[in-house]
Amino acid sequence: MLKAPENFLSKDGIKTVVAQARGGRRDFIRNAFAAAVAGAAAPAALSQVNPVPVEGGDANILVLPEHAKGLGLGVATDGYGKPSKYEANVQRRQSPGLTQTTQASVSFAPLQSLFGIITPSGLHFERHHQGWWDIDPSKHRFMVNGMVKEAKVFTMDEIMRLPSVSRFHFIECGANTAAEWGNVAVPTVQYTHGMISCSEFTGVPLITLLEIAGADLKNGKFVLAEGGEGSSMTRTIPMSLILSGEVLVAYGQNGEMLRPENGYPLRLVVPGVQGVSWIKYLRRVEVGDKPYGTKDEAIHYIDLQPDGTHRQYTSIQECKSVVTTPSGGQVLLDKGFYNITGLAWSGKGKIKKVDVSVDGGRNWRQARLETPVLSKAFSRFNIDWVWDGKPAIIQSRAVDETGYVQPTYKQLRAVRGTRSIYHNNAIQSWLVQENGEVKNVQLS
Repeated sequence: MLKAPENFLSKDGIKTVVAQARGGRRDFIRNAFAAAVAGAAAPAALSQVNPVPVEGGDANILVLPEHAKGLGLGVATDGYGKPSKYEANVQRRQSPGLTQTTQASVSFAPLQSLFGIITPSGLHFERHHQGWWDIDPSKHRFMVNGMVKEAKVFTMDEIMRLPSVSRFHFIECGANTAAEWGNVAVPTVQYTHGMISCSEFTGVPLITLLEIAGADLKNGKFVLAEGGEGSSMTRTIPMSLILSGEVLVAYGQNGEMLRPENGYPLRLVVPGVQGVSWIKYLRRVEVGDKPYGTKDEAIHYIDLQPDGTHRQYTSIQECKSVVTTPSGGQVLLDKGFYNITGLAWSGKGKIKKVDVSVDGGRNWRQARLETPVLSKAFSRFNIDWVWDGKPAIIQSRAVDETGYVQPTYKQLRAVRGTRSIYHNNAIQSWLVQENGEVKNVQLS
């Protein structure tokens, strides 16, 4: 199978996409992707597959390679390990046309190149509203105030001395898959679904810090979480989530300190809730008795309804899944056996099952769920498939432990219309053509 050419848009190309988007056009992104596929397909097939010769034996076996005859590099050549140079194309990619500045933009995680359920920290998607910072942890402070007996200010050292927990959770931007609301907009899974990642987070439950400050947990119904970057990102968090113990004030990610792009040295972890509430560079929480109605929850991050009204505080990321292989931009080189794999997740708990269809939803088979299956985390699914060389439409449909079933686009649009932005959890379709090329399609 050939990999998708994820780097088909240059910086100048992204500027062109932004300009065309104002007029509702998408032809540049389609043409650029088609050119990248056409230009790479023939040579890539030879270089990537490296076929075994029909006669004369395979030099890769018969001739001893250089790495088997000499000394390799020394221990700790790189003090911090790096990926292989042959994996250099596996990168986060900037949004093709979502925003006009890199400081207020998105990068997409390469879901098509990942295994298991953990996203490496260096490939974790980004969403910034005014750029990212590398903050001196010795100067960073975290305050708890509002409806508390005594306002408290914590240093990083004080927080890291408290009892900690580590948990695996996904974080998904509310606008993930937003470009697909009206129709097919982008070609690959990195761009359709890449505003999501899953990590192991380490930190102190927020409830612990509230109790230290003597918070009024009976009358205090909400907290306001505030970030330390220039956009002053603030979000209302229901106290019910905090009382469950799930909400963390986190400093660790995947066994090390948070990366600066992910909120170093401190961020809020709110499992199951859209990523905008996972405040980065966390500096303060205030306990109150009413929702705060901040700019990023009264004007932005709202759900536009077909009648023109909007829903506010709709934060839970509902059950969703996507096939990552085969997916858009990839090319199947021959008929025969393939492992269909992908990811499923739900903001309401564990994934119960995932069904997969190869005929556009006419027939479904239950996929295998890899362990562990965790609450509000990625679940990896797999299913066997023998491709006969004919066109096929591959889909996945997840069901979570509450019984919620991932909807089709028809079902979702019947309720939400086509002018929305956030919380698109519709079933994704990939068309495998007779020549093996995989394309993003939507079924009505």
